[in-house]
Amino acid sequence: MPSYKLTYFPVKALGEPIRFLLSYANIDFVDDRFDKEDWPKIKPSTPYGQVPVLEVDGKKIHQSTAICRYIAKKCGLTGKDDWEALEIDATVDTVHDLRAKIAAHHYESDAKAKAEKLKAAKELVPFYVQRLDEQAKKNGGYLVGGKLSWADIVFVALLDYLNFMSGHDIIEKAANLKVIRDKVMSEPKIKAWVAKRPKTDM
Repeated sequence: MPSYKLTYFPVKALGEPIRFLLSYANIDFVDDRFDKEDWPKIKPSTPYGQVPVLEVDGKKIHQSTAICRYIAKKCGLTGKDDWEALEIDATVDTVHDLRAKIAAHHYESDAKAKAEKLKAAKELVPFYVQRLDEQAKKNGGYLVGGKLSWADIVFVALLDYLNFMSGHDIIEKAANLKVIRDKVMSEPKIKAWVAKRPKTDM
């Protein structure tokens, strides 16, 4: 059995989709969380100076989306054919575009720039959420193909982070996305992970 270790900051954020997928795939992993002040010491040992990093039998790999796709392949969540896999990939990229729109204002320190980015997010975020909600309705309560895929898991795993940065529940009015959230959170192995994970805001 390969050994898995995920190294990340002590938050959900970009680490959580990986943790959800590892849990769903029934893969035991070391959840290595380091204190933010230790980051300068850890950074040089990472492939490209960034985390999350997944270590599989001592081999390190970065890029959270690529890691998620790798795990999804191991548990049959990547689609029934190349087209469905493409739809799932495009959806995951769209979810990360949404995250980038929210993060742009959240992490901006310049007041004027922050206000401008917040204004842009107030227009773009509801548009993205509405489109994703329509997509979920069209696919019978999932984002792609009428069944659970890694796109659903990535989206739901990122929700706490997106809501934290936004300051509110972004899917409050999105009934179909709420259905996806409930389905993912009630998956037994994901539910067990959520019950035991460290409590963090984001």
